[in-house]
Amino acid sequence: MRAIVKHLSGMSEDEILKYNIPTAVPLVYEFDQDLNPLKNYYLLDEDELKRRQEAVAKQASAKPN
Repeated sequence: MRAIVKHLSGMSEDEILKYNIPTAVPLVYEFDQDLNPLKNYYLLDEDELKRRQEAVAKQASAKPN
C-alpha cells in the first residue's frame, strides 16, 4: 500500500516513512481523464480515522517482550 500511495502522491522516501496508513480503511483516489491524481481521502469519518492512525502509531512504538 505504501508503494502505491508513494507513487500516486509523488512522496519522497522521508514523507512516505512518516505517512500513517490506518489498517483496513479504504483509501480513495480520484483521477482526471489523463489518470493524474486529483485528490485522495479515506472512507471514514475524521475522528475514527485519527483513532485508527493513533493505534497504528502505537503498534510501531510498542516494545517487544
